[in-house]
Amino acid sequence: MAKPKLRNLPDLAHLTRPGQSIPVRVTPKAAEDRVSFDGATVHIAVTAVPEDGKANQAVVKLLARAMGASPSALTLKKGHTGRDKVFVYDP
Repeated sequence: MAKPKLRNLPDLAHLTRPGQSIPVRVTPKAAEDRVSFDGATVHIAVTAVPEDGKANQAVVKLLARAMGASPSALTLKKGHTGRDKVFVYDP
């Protein structure tokens, strides 16, 4: 069974400035993938499990899609194993 397509992603295009730090709060093993933005932090829930970097990969894909950017333009700078992460946009 294929994963359902994500709908209603917030427009995070304003975060696509070179060198922009993006604080992210991650919830792994969620019921569904979703992205929300409260003005300071991006909240991302992913269905992926937090082992072998699977959740981090899912977060990068979702964040890049919401930003309208390539996943390779995002670099995880802080929080490799924690729920609070900092990504840097570097095209």
